[in-house]
Amino acid sequence: MKEYSVKDIRNVMLCGHGGVGKTTLAEAMIFDSGALTRLGRVDEGNSLMDYDPLEIDRKITVSLSVGNLNWKDSIINILDTPGYADFRGEVISSVAVSDGAIIVVDSTSGVEVGTEWVWELAKEHSIPSIIYINSLKKENAHFFKVLKEINKEFKSGIIPLTIPIGQGENFNCVVNLLTTKAYTYKDGKPQEIDIPDTEKDRVKEMSKNLVEGLVETDENLMERYLADEEIKEEELSSILKKGVIEGELHPVLCGDAYHNVGINLLLNSIVQLLPSPEEKAEVQVIEKGKERALKIDEPFTALVFKTVFEPHLGELSYIRLFSGELTPGTEVSNTTKGTTEKVNQIFVLNGKERKEIKKLLPGLICALVKLKSTKTGDTLTLKGNDVTLRGIKFPEPSISIAIVPKSKDDEEKVSFGLSKLHDEDPCFTSHYETELKQTIISGFGELHLEVIVDKLKRKFGVEVSLEKPNIPYRETITVKSEVQGKYKKQSGGRGQYGDVRMRFEPLKRGSGFEFVNAIKGGAIPSKYIPAVEKGLNEAKQTGFLSRNPVVDFKATLYDGTFHQVDSSDIAFKIAASMAFKKGMEGAKPILLEPIMNVEVIVPEDMMGDVIGDLNSRRGKIQGMDSSGRFQKIKAVVPQAEMYKYSTQLRSITQGRGSFSQIFSHYEEVPKEISEKIIKEKNGSEES
Repeated sequence: MKEYSVKDIRNVMLCGHGGVGKTTLAEAMIFDSGALTRLGRVDEGNSLMDYDPLEIDRKITVSLSVGNLNWKDSIINILDTPGYADFRGEVISSVAVSDGAIIVVDSTSGVEVGTEWVWELAKEHSIPSIIYINSLKKENAHFFKVLKEINKEFKSGIIPLTIPIGQGENFNCVVNLLTTKAYTYKDGKPQEIDIPDTEKDRVKEMSKNLVEGLVETDENLMERYLADEEIKEEELSSILKKGVIEGELHPVLCGDAYHNVGINLLLNSIVQLLPSPEEKAEVQVIEKGKERALKIDEPFTALVFKTVFEPHLGELSYIRLFSGELTPGTEVSNTTKGTTEKVNQIFVLNGKERKEIKKLLPGLICALVKLKSTKTGDTLTLKGNDVTLRGIKFPEPSISIAIVPKSKDDEEKVSFGLSKLHDEDPCFTSHYETELKQTIISGFGELHLEVIVDKLKRKFGVEVSLEKPNIPYRETITVKSEVQGKYKKQSGGRGQYGDVRMRFEPLKRGSGFEFVNAIKGGAIPSKYIPAVEKGLNEAKQTGFLSRNPVVDFKATLYDGTFHQVDSSDIAFKIAASMAFKKGMEGAKPILLEPIMNVEVIVPEDMMGDVIGDLNSRRGKIQGMDSSGRFQKIKAVVPQAEMYKYSTQLRSITQGRGSFSQIFSHYEEVPKEISEKIIKEKNGSEES
């Protein structure tokens, strides 16, 4: 690897909606740099960046991958991210270590929900961005229509830097508005040509608008421009770079990654306009409980932003070095976990290819192997350097499904595999639900969970079946009841005797369980009262209707009798359980179901269909808010009705909708549905 300084590094994420050509763009950038001798194709399964067998089969990106290239004496690390919302955690990981973003937009689809999401994400994290309008050789491509849409949606700061000449099959020429030079392409190689006469007026006008927009930001340049003095290209580039780094300007470039047109101008802009690690906003660390800025010349400090498990190698930890240097053999501290690790090998990544290096310098992105306890989001630093980076905050999963190993002998393998897959993808979680007697896996959509199941098979050699998750229903009572629970057993020798009189009353929804000891005059000795409460706590786990836990009721122990010899803790525990069963039967029990708070973000013109679908799921619309050109629908929906909702939403909105859900509260199940659930539950118990 060449010698370099930090100012020569660019860490850039490629992001955008699914299917806009991000991986193809990464491939073309690496190819044009000379790091590849052959341009790989996603649809042919020979892409450098989408190398996982799962990605090759599905022809989509599911995990972020890192590419590395040299361009004009600069090192560019490319983070190619998935576009499907199911894999948004990979994008969030990339945000944590990127100094700039290329937001890729398809020239036929324009601004999509994924475009909006990454735009807001870049803004939220102050990541300077360039917009790249791709696929201009497509039949229905229209650069200027999409540019107008981008201007409308993202408002100020959108400035076209390159424009196409021709569209569809006729597109093969890109004009740089800053230099007013035009380039045509053959096999990706640019050749400067004269601007066609038919386009000269448009180019002149747009170039003038670009220059005026830039000089307006600098009083001195503005005065010189009005005095008809020449403004040099370097001066304009400097002003443009300042605006980009400050997040005030967002250059728009164009081309066609599949046909390798316009890639050189994008690479030039990355080097010229996006910040190096030392030009980016300061990185914050926590030291002795206080936050401060980290300087690039401090001791080694790095963030682990991705973990990959490979069956024959173990774990690869992708890291971004924010300060200092690192060499193999160094012992480092994981200040997030409070553990020590030894660095054995350091690899530079280029998709599936890895090259071992002997020194890691500030700003680079690399991979370490076989760290023992280090996971995604952890901070690594030199021993004795007690600083911690902010880490990565991942959103909570929105859907769940149950899995069952096809072979009982595979249960341990499944558990191990699920744990490793969570390390790879913190947005995926799994746990065994004792109440439901199911292993539940959770993620962002059916596609996300399908990929997890596929990885279980490919990486860990285990197959599982998918099942609909059981719903954690609850029971409660609706009226007061008073009962006696009496347990008396005599079988020679010492017997068992416990007698309680109890009152059961309904409580407000969400109140849980309340036990009241109202015994007076020593009718039951105080030493037996805890046994009564314990008996109730155990008994309420199995309700009268459907054998689900009982909630939201008060149990008052107000009388009873005891026997000097035969009474015991176990006798009063059993008596309490008997009283509970009688009390439930006489208190008109009902079934409760979990209700979810659901937020759906959809294009405005699809609101009607989405609301109609939510209503058909017994949902209640709570309100609507604008979210750019999208609408956020807020609703409460029974959990039982949300199964496979992400597939339906994707179908209704052509993949442009997204949703999230969290538990809200319990509500009574409608009578006809309750009867069906109880019948099914009791039928399954009997069988």
